[in-house]
Amino acid sequence: MDDVLIECSPGISGDMLLGAFYDLGVPKKVIERPLIDLGLKDLYELDFKESKSCSIRGIKTKVENIDCSPIKRTWRSIKELILNGHLEDKLKKIIYGVFESLAIAEGKVHGIKSDDVHFHEVGAIDSLVDIIGVCTALNYLNPKRVYCNEPMLGKGFVQTEHGKLSVPPPAVIELIRQKNIKVLSNRDTIEGELSTPTGIALLANLADYHEPPLKFSINSYGVGIGNLKFPFPNLVRVYKITSFEDSSVNEQISPKCEEICIQEAWIDDQTPEDISNFVEKLRIEGAYDVSYQAINMKKNRIGFSIQVILPIEKKEFFRRLWFDYSNTIGVRERNQSRWILLRRKGECFTTFGNIKVKQTLKPDGSIITKPENDEVLRLQLKHKISTYEIRKIIKESGKKFKAFENWK
Repeated sequence: MDDVLIECSPGISGDMLLGAFYDLGVPKKVIERPLIDLGLKDLYELDFKESKSCSIRGIKTKVENIDCSPIKRTWRSIKELILNGHLEDKLKKIIYGVFESLAIAEGKVHGIKSDDVHFHEVGAIDSLVDIIGVCTALNYLNPKRVYCNEPMLGKGFVQTEHGKLSVPPPAVIELIRQKNIKVLSNRDTIEGELSTPTGIALLANLADYHEPPLKFSINSYGVGIGNLKFPFPNLVRVYKITSFEDSSVNEQISPKCEEICIQEAWIDDQTPEDISNFVEKLRIEGAYDVSYQAINMKKNRIGFSIQVILPIEKKEFFRRLWFDYSNTIGVRERNQSRWILLRRKGECFTTFGNIKVKQTLKPDGSIITKPENDEVLRLQLKHKISTYEIRKIIKESGKKFKAFENWK
């Protein structure tokens, strides 16, 4: 299975990325299929044309808006469109994530709820096509890993629905902050918008690693050409590559810092069974962790204190879970930073056969391997020996680790 490397040269936009994927060999009918499934067929015309930038050939994407509806779409309406669409779950999740991060960023910089962000702020029909098309192309290629290099942002001003805005636009700054993306800075940067909000949102959500692998070979590539004229080629390249490194990680980035959200509430009018079901719901929906305990509340009632740690981009979604699945009338919320060691799942061959394990990368570069607790319990029941003995045998006989995923 190939990996994919997205090369920002020097920046990135949704239409350039879509053109590069088309040039790489993703068929137009594949790109358009989910757009048709979502009922957008009659709102646009999509065309891919050969073009050049400073004598370098590539593909330029053209999306013509033929939507005559006067209705302004909001993130709320786009969300319903995506969630109710007949798309495969994996693709739906990718598309949803890109739009959600863009809507949250736009809402933050304009001081409004993300659900109320108007569609012209998330982009018109062209951004719908660009985002859905790029996500579909990547899903079609199904790479093992996605890499990218650091984009440049540009300088000067850009004309928007809100008038002239400085470059980089506020939404780009917020996306970079949210996703902790590294960017390249050059005081001699040419005037112009090198990276758009749509391009950065795609990069932030689709790339597993924001730096290229140390060693790789190129199997094929595609080139997407931008509309702006610069004294250098304005393009994005997408490569199919084979990377030659097991971990794709530098020990200098373990531990890494990320922003998370913590939500909590005290509830004294639900049964323990209901609380247990609600906690399980939080875990199923993607909480990093959930803890709860019995507490004494007003009027000497026994209640429950529930705290959930979750991805910051999902905080609005989790707020709805609290109010839809529990009796609470209020939720406390705060954003925090946390430092975490990189880890990955895999399997290891032992005296007991292949068992599932987790690996953790320590700051000094050493790796700690630990069996999954479910595996330890299974082996204990099967062999009728203590968990101490199980872990000892695994530690002494474990070899030939096979990773199921990359470090994250």
